[in-house]
Amino acid sequence: MHSSLSSNMATRWGICSAGKISHDFTVALKSLPPEHHQVVAVAARNLEHAEEFGKKHSIPARYGSYEELAQDPNIDVVYIGVIHPCHLKTCLLFMDAQKNILCEKPLAMNAKEVKEILGSAKRNDVFLMEAVWSRFFPASVEIRRLLVQGEVGEVKMVRAEFGWPLMNVPRSVDKELGAGTTLDLGIYPLQFAIMVYGGEKPQSIKAMGVCTETGVDETVAITLKFSKGRMAVITSSSGLELDNDAVIVGTKGKIKIPAHMWCPTSLVVNGKESQYPVPEPYLPLNFLNSTGLRYEAEAVRQCLLKGLKESSVMSHADSLLLAEVEDEVRRQVGVIYTQDSKLVIR
Repeated sequence: MHSSLSSNMATRWGICSAGKISHDFTVALKSLPPEHHQVVAVAARNLEHAEEFGKKHSIPARYGSYEELAQDPNIDVVYIGVIHPCHLKTCLLFMDAQKNILCEKPLAMNAKEVKEILGSAKRNDVFLMEAVWSRFFPASVEIRRLLVQGEVGEVKMVRAEFGWPLMNVPRSVDKELGAGTTLDLGIYPLQFAIMVYGGEKPQSIKAMGVCTETGVDETVAITLKFSKGRMAVITSSSGLELDNDAVIVGTKGKIKIPAHMWCPTSLVVNGKESQYPVPEPYLPLNFLNSTGLRYEAEAVRQCLLKGLKESSVMSHADSLLLAEVEDEVRRQVGVIYTQDSKLVIR
């Protein structure tokens, strides 16, 4: 298969949005060999922010609009770090400009939008991946290897939780900013269960939750039932700090992520612990273990080198299934975004 990127060239990244996650992603890229990854451009909604970000990270090209970044011919792939209500519009802008994309999670506000993004990626024949960074951590790679090898026998139960007090953060409260624990935090334990069960669609989904006065979900408990009597139990909260662990229980043993299940640096397999530390950052980070964003970035490079349009680790099918499960959870809990009721006029 023809690939425009050859292995002796660096992957040239464009960064879309000069916010906190874009900062961490750029810092993470600098932990990889410069002959493999280069940040060549950044775009923000205003030039001042792009200039500031560009200076801090020594990025040569700085744009005051996303459109200018989309037209830059010297970019192999764009990292989209805008807030998720803007993902659909931003993804379409870059894909229509024939740009490959790594888009922050959640890929979109609902399954309908995800389908639109996936359709555009196929139509424009570009690479697209939802940045579910957790799946690319060495600890997660090891989990998949252990499952394939049947290390814990047949998996019968997955339990995972992610809770962090975020109710003082506007994007966790304001519905227009896509607030709600399911799309922000719950996505991590949900994608984990989907990963463990190999991308299988659950047979049944039961969700209960507590919503804020602004109409977004603050704490949610979800039970998933898969074929052959296999289960997953998931809790997420934007109001409380939970244990944030995850456990996979099989007929012959268990695999546990003892802490930080969304950015795992240790595993306990049948009682035996192993460490998988992430590199030290060269600048302070906004989020825990953010240098771990390097693993998804390197995975994107490998896909581009092979001329692939999606990653087998976080496939388009997985992104769509994840969005469908999230939609059903929100439906049961009673969270409706303006994006849910809009008619798609073709």
